[in-house]
Amino acid sequence: MRNSRNSEFNDRRSAANDAKAALLQAYRAAKEAAEPTKLARQAERQAVAGAREERRINRERVKTEERERAQAEAAVREAAIAAAATAEAEAREAADKNRISRVIEDEAARKAERDRRYANRKARRA
Repeated sequence: MRNSRNSEFNDRRSAANDAKAALLQAYRAAKEAAEPTKLARQAERQAVAGAREERRINRERVKTEERERAQAEAAVREAAIAAAATAEAEAREAADKNRISRVIEDEAARKAERDRRYANRKARRA
């Protein structure tokens, strides 16, 4: 009886080893059969990655161009603001000079009128 039990164990062990070998052989066969598909998928992934990288480069280029355009517009706005401020300061200065010259002219006219009245008064007394 003991011998039969041992042979059952050996049978089961050899069956398990055979099953493992069959699984390994099936795995290797499936791996070899899938090799062209694997290469095709890998090539497809590389193409997708290349396209993704190209899109990323294009996005960065567009962002850079937009940033440069915004900086150029900002520089133009700053220049316009500076020109407007300069023009306003010059206009204010011109208005001040004009006001000063009118005040001086008015004062000179008043003095001339005062001198004329004084001269008339002197002429009447003399």
